[in-house]
Amino acid sequence: MTVDRATFHNLAQTLNTIIVGQSALVQQLLVALLSGGHVIIEGVPGTGKTLLVKVLARLIQADFRRVQLTPDILPSDILGVNVFDLNTHSFSLKKGPVFTEILLADEINRTPPKTQSALLEAMEEQQITLDGETLALPPLFWAIATQNPLEFEGTYPLPEAQLDRFLFKLVVDYPDVASEKQMLLNVQQGFQPKRPYLERLQPVATVEQILSARKAVQAVMVDEKIIDYLLTVVEKTRKHPDLILGASPRAAVAWLQTSKAIAWLSERDYVTPDDLKAVALPLLRHRLILKPEAHLDGVQMDAVVASILKQVAVPR
Repeated sequence: MTVDRATFHNLAQTLNTIIVGQSALVQQLLVALLSGGHVIIEGVPGTGKTLLVKVLARLIQADFRRVQLTPDILPSDILGVNVFDLNTHSFSLKKGPVFTEILLADEINRTPPKTQSALLEAMEEQQITLDGETLALPPLFWAIATQNPLEFEGTYPLPEAQLDRFLFKLVVDYPDVASEKQMLLNVQQGFQPKRPYLERLQPVATVEQILSARKAVQAVMVDEKIIDYLLTVVEKTRKHPDLILGASPRAAVAWLQTSKAIAWLSERDYVTPDDLKAVALPLLRHRLILKPEAHLDGVQMDAVVASILKQVAVPR
């Protein structure tokens, strides 16, 4: 199947028309989609996190399931369970919402660690194990989790092992005044972020095109000097005086993959240092851990990443 980059530009344009004022978020989400990496979207309520994912699933004709995570959710509520059938005297699998192409896990930090960890195997190996049986998930399987950065009462922070399995942590801020005005004008003209309206949206791409594009991204070339530059930055994170935990080898691999996706979207068959810089913040901000004293001093993670990038000479 021939992969047309214009399809993805059209996809981004359509998303930006509906989710007004979040063009950077849209771009980063598409990079994650092309890279096959899972995403955490963090933002206060009402900023369009859930709507963005629902619209994207509709535009690429992907099977979509949403789970509202709460403290009483069990792993079986996500993975599924074997149910005994009295008529056939045998067990049959009642599949959970994880058996989908795009899974939206709303407020993932409100569910206990046992349920959070139920997603680990699915995210890492694209399969789950139930009662000793290994079951494959769809080829596209893509998990997107949301969380609120303000309300911490009754929440369960994600462990480092699970955070590292998320490709990006995307931070959603309020739109600017002009964008918010356009959003209100859209509502005034009839836009409603509800199912009947979303079902009328015309698809822009297909799941097959997404999977084909992922293969095209793999073919993007990376010069050895670029790899050395990436590894130098990764090493700096492990020795930074304000950090207790630096970037993992998994993070280095993910950084390489996402930089190739950025290059492909930019209609290049090679990666530049700017491609690495473009995804540095969403890729690293959730993987690094500040020392307690740095946190007390008000040091911001994004500022640490930016300072490390400035310290490393860019290859030419």
